[in-house]
Amino acid sequence: MTQTAETDFPDHGLFGKPIFEDPGARALSRVGVVDIGSNSVRMVIFDGAARSPAYFYNEKVMCELGAGLSETGRLNPLGRVRALAALHRFKYLAEDLGLPTLHAVATAAVREAKDGRDFCEQVKAETGLIINVVNGEEEARLSAQGVLLGWPGAYGLICDIGGSSVELAEIGGGKVGRRMTSPLGPLKLRDIKGGRRARKEHIKKTMEEMRDKMGPQRDRLFLVGGSWRAFARLDMLRRSYPLNVLHEYRMTQSQVRETIKFIEQNDADELRSKAGVSGSRMALIPYAMDVLSRLIRTFKPKDIAISSYGIREGLLYEQMPQRLRDRDPLIEVSRFAEAKDARLPGFGKHLFDFVMPLFRSAPEQRVRLIKTACLLHDVSWRAHPDYRAEACFEYVTRANMSGIKHSERVFIGLALQHRYRNKREGSRFNKLYELLDERGQEQAEILGKALRFGAMLWMQHDAAMGKLRYYPKKQKLELRLPKSAGPLFNEVAEARFNSLANAVNSEPKVILRG
Repeated sequence: MTQTAETDFPDHGLFGKPIFEDPGARALSRVGVVDIGSNSVRMVIFDGAARSPAYFYNEKVMCELGAGLSETGRLNPLGRVRALAALHRFKYLAEDLGLPTLHAVATAAVREAKDGRDFCEQVKAETGLIINVVNGEEEARLSAQGVLLGWPGAYGLICDIGGSSVELAEIGGGKVGRRMTSPLGPLKLRDIKGGRRARKEHIKKTMEEMRDKMGPQRDRLFLVGGSWRAFARLDMLRRSYPLNVLHEYRMTQSQVRETIKFIEQNDADELRSKAGVSGSRMALIPYAMDVLSRLIRTFKPKDIAISSYGIREGLLYEQMPQRLRDRDPLIEVSRFAEAKDARLPGFGKHLFDFVMPLFRSAPEQRVRLIKTACLLHDVSWRAHPDYRAEACFEYVTRANMSGIKHSERVFIGLALQHRYRNKREGSRFNKLYELLDERGQEQAEILGKALRFGAMLWMQHDAAMGKLRYYPKKQKLELRLPKSAGPLFNEVAEARFNSLANAVNSEPKVILRG
């Protein structure tokens, strides 16, 4: 059987041509970024599908450069030593990996410290790294662009919490709007005299000033930053949430308030251990949750989402041409996975056309999930046959994907599970199924059984594949096969077709033609 890469096909209509092989996209296939923050210094190397990159390398050192800055006006001396050591290591790793350059950016601590410029000059002299020190509004813009990398159509308010500052930015229509910075980072807040009462009063006053500048922001609130992610882990712990994926994790205002009480009423060390939060991060949670409490009281967002993407992803987004920014990251990463791992790259497109008669009334958001499932239907084929169903489910629910909600991860995972297994009773993923409503579970099962059957009809790319005709009112499901494909419809294929017909509560019928 001849294998043809999907890039050789004509335009795919609904989702356009794949872009990851385009020279402009390939130039972004491996990019190194160093983020020198007030609390941590981190290097990330992005790799893979340019629109939805994988984290080839990710390392951070908790340096606390901004500790004591409010009192001394200078970088933390010990933090400066640790940061310099980390940057030496990162530069060495980048050179060893053959990266042409590292894009280094520094935020609040370095830009505010009296010795910030001296630190940058020392780093350049010793490592060759040129640090771009960004102002508060630029930091807010880059963080907002990071969110847009994961949510191209996102709208709402971004709140990025660092060690020394908190940035706000509004997004909508793929653009970044108003933005501002404030000295509400945990390292700054813990230096405020007068205890928690004075701290909360300071937060309230500052937040009201931010509201006056930003205006009403009643849409979604996107939380960016390590302290917010740590808070989300604690919220997951309180709720016994079954999917440990932070990106796109959702909370309501009432859930935030409940988790604040939960943290205040329980032992911090015990919570830290159970939630997998570091000691240094847990120490900052009391200050971060005071900011979050006032933030939601001030802006009253309709819902709250955690974004694992921030300033580092924003730097990558900065380098993308607009045609790449406009692509759907979920579809692009799925195409990349199919091209890399499927036995027959390109068959996902034919499978999509084959199953769509079952979903003629599906909304656009569901159609893109169906497309994703078709592209990914065969990427786990190397797993042991007894575990392929589980491997598929875990692949999707835990994969580095953006532009996808947790319930949508479960939808695709469940569909792929049914692609390799007819039934799901007794699965160890039962708690995860609860993230998807009953209708969604039914649709995922139908899709999975259609994939399971359609995967048996492998044909040459220029051959006419069988077609489904679905008549829900008449409760009939027809399979129309060219006679040349008749040998493909054996007893196993017939059993799978009958199972699909049963899932849609229809009578199966096979028509050979031509």
